[in-house]
Amino acid sequence: MRIPGRRIELFSSAGSEDRFGGPATGDERSMLVAVLDAQRATLKLKCSGLGPELARRSVPPSSLSLLGLVRHLADVERRWFRAVLAGHDVELRFSSMDVPEGDFDGAAPDPEVVQESWAAWRAEVAFAQAFVAGAPHLDLEGHDAWRGTVSLRWVLIHMIEEYARHNGHADLIRERIDGAVGV
Repeated sequence: MRIPGRRIELFSSAGSEDRFGGPATGDERSMLVAVLDAQRATLKLKCSGLGPELARRSVPPSSLSLLGLVRHLADVERRWFRAVLAGHDVELRFSSMDVPEGDFDGAAPDPEVVQESWAAWRAEVAFAQAFVAGAPHLDLEGHDAWRGTVSLRWVLIHMIEEYARHNGHADLIRERIDGAVGV
């Protein structure tokens, strides 16, 4: 839809209109999962059609890039679903105590790095989706050193907030790369 008087045209890709087609009524789990899936799909949309340009930084001195966001969100998915809720003893994929900004600093315009980053993100999202689908209820708990005891409900809400905030960053970074903006 074109809004008269806008300075830009919105871009979209196949299925982008379906991102927000989840339920607006019904049970809590279905709605939380649908909103989180829409936020994940939005990140993919913001990055669509790009390769090594994904590593282009926003503005100095920031290390923010679309690829850095993909890597960061792969680590965030891994931390909350795999480590905290599932209780797996795993390290983050891109960041560590020694390299706390590895998710952003390691986002290089190398096709192998781009491919590895997307593969990691897809794997962590798939794990999270399977974990949530198999969880008996939203009150399932895990322990986090930062927050203490957290429920699956809280993690889903936190993940929606995390993606929404970073998708706002992605809007601006993508526009800087090629002028493309989307909803």
